[in-house]
Amino acid sequence: MAARVDKLVSLPALLRKRSGWRRAGRTIVFTNGIFDLLHRGHVEYLAEAKRRGDILIVGMNTDASTRKLKGPGRPINPLADRMAVLAGLESVDYVVPFREATPLKLITAIRPDILVKGSEYKKADIVGAAEVESWGGKVVRMKMRRGKSTTALIKKITLPAKV
Repeated sequence: MAARVDKLVSLPALLRKRSGWRRAGRTIVFTNGIFDLLHRGHVEYLAEAKRRGDILIVGMNTDASTRKLKGPGRPINPLADRMAVLAGLESVDYVVPFREATPLKLITAIRPDILVKGSEYKKADIVGAAEVESWGGKVVRMKMRRGKSTTALIKKITLPAKV
């Protein structure tokens, strides 16, 4: 499936759409990440996040932001490619990049009804959790598929094969 360019948006464009969703009573779900090497865990996570509401917005770390978080050599795929791959998923409605180390600016601007993160995060450590709950939203910690992570995938690719 080809990426839908209309799913790739800036924050100002997203905010213009948001008022219409609010008037229509649509539930906005937000999650974020790097999504460097898309794998089964990502696809299932995003599909489950989408089932929580009507509109799924994914905040994506820029390349510079990713390097600060993950170190040199990451991301493997550049931002434009990562965004295009996510935009090709049926479950994802919009992908918006962010330069900061955290998505707090996006979260406070978008004001989602539901903030979704993986269960590996403690609620107290989820960026934006307090803010989302302050306006009556929910924070959902979703169970992640064991053994399905970008780090595990990179290790598998770079380790010599066992004979």
